[in-house]
Amino acid sequence: MNEKNLLIEKYFEEHPVTESNINSFNTFIDVELQKIIKEELGEIIPTIIPPKVQDFRIKFGRIQIGKPVIIEADGSKKEITPAEARIRKLTYSASITAEVSTYVDDVQKETYSTVIGKIPIMVMSNRCHLNGSGREELIKRNEDPDDPGGYFIINGNERVLITVEDLASNKLFIQENKTGPIKFTGKLFSQSGVYRILHTLEQMKDGVIYLSFSRFQKVPFITIIKALGLLNDQEITQMISPEKQYDDIYMNLINSVEIKTQDDALESLSKKINIAQPKEVKMEKTMENIDKFLLPHLGIDELSRKNKAYNLCKLVKKYLAVVRGDAKPTNKDHYASKRLRLSGDLLSDLFRTNVIILRNDILYNFQRLVKRGKFYSTKIIIREKLLTQRVKSAMATGNWTGGRKGVSQNADRINFLSLQSHLQRITSLLSSSQENFEAREIHSTHFGRFCPIETPEGTPIGLRKNLTLLANVSDGKIDDQEKMFKIFERSGMKQKND
Repeated sequence: MNEKNLLIEKYFEEHPVTESNINSFNTFIDVELQKIIKEELGEIIPTIIPPKVQDFRIKFGRIQIGKPVIIEADGSKKEITPAEARIRKLTYSASITAEVSTYVDDVQKETYSTVIGKIPIMVMSNRCHLNGSGREELIKRNEDPDDPGGYFIINGNERVLITVEDLASNKLFIQENKTGPIKFTGKLFSQSGVYRILHTLEQMKDGVIYLSFSRFQKVPFITIIKALGLLNDQEITQMISPEKQYDDIYMNLINSVEIKTQDDALESLSKKINIAQPKEVKMEKTMENIDKFLLPHLGIDELSRKNKAYNLCKLVKKYLAVVRGDAKPTNKDHYASKRLRLSGDLLSDLFRTNVIILRNDILYNFQRLVKRGKFYSTKIIIREKLLTQRVKSAMATGNWTGGRKGVSQNADRINFLSLQSHLQRITSLLSSSQENFEAREIHSTHFGRFCPIETPEGTPIGLRKNLTLLANVSDGKIDDQEKMFKIFERSGMKQKND
């Protein structure tokens, strides 16, 4: 028994209970933040530019995040520890410094580094001053040597980001409907960056399968496939069902028999989304909508169209297998169908939204100064307080992007165990006012991952859970894609290049 206790003790010396959250935050700081800046703020091209200038661009390059510092009243800069931030009611945050370059008619005019905002730093993360400190050093810094970290300090208050449980994105869920003419409904949330678009597959009584996404509501899926460039009926049939031929496929092909070319398909789709413009503009706008909103996780450019067509065929194949009884509907309560959104994922959503707002603000400030004839340098148009205040406000109140509330909460410091429990908490996006009996029940896949006892009484029962002490959440990222492709090839898989 003593040996088992020693093993557990050694494990927690190297792996705190908040390890998954800390790793998620570190990934956000080291990888995701630069990616967000590149995608949303990489290059700004104003529509109103100074006179005698043909082309003006503002480019944001590499960013750097330091460790938490404060500027005192006398202008001096010094490091701040979590203990000092608590006592002085300050935010434990670090500056985000970005390289900014301006190009006038493709000639680089100025390059400088500037602070675009501040980001709260998680206690015990890589950017925290306490990271790697021993017990004695922590005591000298007025810290509890057993404190697991994994929380933030906003205006002196300790705030915890509550992990959110959500259905897995980019995965098809097929459910049986108890009422209505549609027996089975297939749903897929396609997520890429800021986009998270619901795609719905439904088969009506006439056997025609309809796809709904964004502005396209109840469109025959064959029309979408042909709009993507897959026009051969035999190839479509083979892609959906190479072994077992379903009569439903032929019924859908007959329903769309008048669509022979890609232009025919786009013409039919343009009527669905009410685009009333000249033919060429109508075709182009319809194709833009398809590229942007149909399965965006597979790409949003012209090169990904064939890949989208093939994947849509696979989705229909899965759907028909359930409709015809060859496969069972998806079990949404199985934990393979769920994903946990840790601190890094939640901050990615918050930062992406606010970086877009910062971009629009920079654009507005630039164009306003150009109109007044007072523009001299881009240094004066970047307001660092905008990003800082919006992020700080969201973390201080818990009001998140997408209208969610309670994402950030004050840390429960009643005792040490209550803090650990709070840091391990998981909440579901399902409404606690609805029944959702199956979602509240203990599932066999919870074993070893969630505590079967610790859940509140009343309406949130079963929807608010806690990770077990030894549970670990993987980040789900593949470090070496080339290595994975080689494994697939060795197992007999072939990559499609067309």
